[in-house]
Amino acid sequence: MKSVSVAEVRAHFSALLAEVEAGGQVAIMRHGKVVARLVPGQAQTALNALEHLWAGDPRTVDLQEPADAPPRPMTSALPW
Repeated sequence: MKSVSVAEVRAHFSALLAEVEAGGQVAIMRHGKVVARLVPGQAQTALNALEHLWAGDPRTVDLQEPADAPPRPMTSALPW
């Protein structure tokens, strides 16, 4: 995520909007603290939101539960 000052936002607002429109995110800083974020307006898919967690083709990610996962509670196995 790109960080910019309020002064930079005023000077380059159109360019920052173009960057966000292309899928980027911009943190707006005042006195070293984030006061706002510019993010794309459209909802992301789960695949796009988690894409940064792995390298390469996201379609090759194995989504199987690991063998050492803790057991699920019995209530989740009951049909009622």
